[in-house]
This record gives sequence, structure tokens and C-alpha cells, in this order.
Amino acid sequence: MMRVGPVVLLAMGLLSACQSPRAGLPHGPDAYAVIPPPAAGTTRGAYRIGPLDVLAIAVFQEPELSQRDVQVDASGNLLMPLVGTVQARGKTAHQLSREIAAQLGARYLVDPQVTVSVTASVSQQVTVEGNVTMPGVYDITGAPTLLEALARARSPTRVARLQEVVVFRTINGRRAGAVFDVAAIRNGRAPDPELLGGDVVVVGFDAVKGAFRDFLTTAPLVSAFRTF
Repeated sequence: MMRVGPVVLLAMGLLSACQSPRAGLPHGPDAYAVIPPPAAGTTRGAYRIGPLDVLAIAVFQEPELSQRDVQVDASGNLLMPLVGTVQARGKTAHQLSREIAAQLGARYLVDPQVTVSVTASVSQQVTVEGNVTMPGVYDITGAPTLLEALARARSPTRVARLQEVVVFRTINGRRAGAVFDVAAIRNGRAPDPELLGGDVVVVGFDAVKGAFRDFLTTAPLVSAFRTF
């Protein structure tokens, strides 16, 4: 009787998962842990900091901590004196100001006043592909939701599987993905997730299977689908 090694079994399992993205990627409530909806109280349309943006950070009466022309790296992070690495991608300037102030205040300063401004921005884009009327790469401002991105692509086609819409995102240098039910979002039964520059939206069963195949040819087998 032929023996099948563990690596082969894992590969077979991953390939079979391609037949249903729900078998590998988080879906339902778990999907929103990866691609969350807009935070409560967030101003819609506010600019979200992205990779390679240039920022000015002013700490009131602390010139040694203030910085001009700080560039966000390709992973969406920046380095702040005393604080270290700070995740900037996806935050508004106001949100980043509050986060830096909180970290400085926790250990180093009393009631620090921090102001962050974007001095140069790089055009951010979202890719929408699969079973939509006009697939393509779309420039974005702020942070559109999934439904807004689909509207830019002239909506899913009639044959699209609305329960199989996948959003891929790079988080801290690693690729992650989640499955969303657009029909439930449209009906108000599920939140509308917020997209960031660099996200890839794949609509429809056949297109999703193709995206998984692309992943399997480039990613280690042990990197099963949640974060890869």
C-alpha cells in the first residue's frame, strides 16, 4: 500500500480548500477581526495614512522628540523616539497623534501634546477583480468600504457569488485574507468592512479559486490561509 507523506497530505488539503474559501479563510464574525468595519465615531472620508506617506510629528515643548519629513515605511510603520515602532497605516492623523501621545504619556511625559500632519501623500489604490462589471485598479482617498469599492467597479455581475467575496491585505509584512457575504452587508445583516490602500478584492467563486492557486504557487505550504 502506498504511503502518503504529511507534506503531500497538507498540499492536498490546501488544494481542496480552494474549492471553498470558507474552509481556509476566516468568514462570518471572524472575518471582521482581519478586515474590520469603520471604528465608531470615525469621520468618513478622513484621509488614512498609507505606506511611503511623509509626516510631520510635533510634540509640544519637546523639540528633541519632534520630527519633520518622517516617511512611513512600506509595511506602514514609522519609528518614533522613545516609543519605537508605531503602526501608522490605516490611521488618520488625529488617531496617530492620540496613539503617540498615549505611549509617550504612559512612560515618559506628563500630558504630552502631539500633532501629526501629512506633508506628502502617495496615491493609494484598491484592486477589484473577478466577477465585477469593470475590474481594475482604483485610486482611493480616505478609507472606502467594501460596498463603495464594488460600486467603483460597477458592482458584481449577475453570476457573481456574493457570499464568496474575499479581501486580501498585507498586515505587518504578511498577507492575510477574509471572506465576506456582500448580500448580508447590503441587507444590513453584517457590517461593511473598511478597505485600505493596497487591498485586493476578489469577487466570485472562480476568481477566488484562481487567487488561491496563485497563493499556493508562491507561499510555503505551512502558511495556511488566515495569515500568510
